Amino acid sequence: MLAVLAVLVLGHGLLVETFTVPSGSMQPTLWHGDRIMVGKLHAHDVHRGEVVVFDGTEVFANPGEAPPTGLAGFLRSVGDAVGIHPGEVLYVKRIIGVPGDTVSVGHDGQLRINGTVRKEPYLPRGMTASTVPFVVRVPAGHVFVMGDNRVASDDSRSHLGDPGGGMVPVNDIVGNVMLRYWPIGSWGRLPT
Repeated sequence: MLAVLAVLVLGHGLLVETFTVPSGSMQPTLWHGDRIMVGKLHAHDVHRGEVVVFDGTEVFANPGEAPPTGLAGFLRSVGDAVGIHPGEVLYVKRIIGVPGDTVSVGHDGQLRINGTVRKEPYLPRGMTASTVPFVVRVPAGHVFVMGDNRVASDDSRSHLGDPGGGMVPVNDIVGNVMLRYWPIGSWGRLPT
């Protein structure tokens, strides 16, 4: 019985983890208070368009602050592996740019990846990709993320002038959102 319990606890922390959506920044895809299941097995295998949970402590909450090292860094890594995140600020956002991409929004409000206009069917009707034009290149080992509710999202665009330029290290990704399991009427995989 103890062995089965140990496998369940480790499986929850190592393979799958559950989270509550902390804000309305991903509406209408995810709503504040939705419960989601996050797969951790391929967390660092990033793809444009995926919705991910990541630790934004150094990038968004405390930009420019160095991650912990030594024993504190080791304990944080172990905690992340088993699903314990004390002191971390977790975010849910959509990956817009992957390493090597040039991500831009012009005065027309349209998203371009490597110069090609990208449709964003997940945005609320009538919303543009960004009200502020920008051009960034995503460095190796990082992703550029945005919320689907662009007017109410603290995302990579909000931190372009910060150290690191709002880019999220791939190693800070906890996992990709597999499905929403609460509320019951909204149960299932996220629309793509």
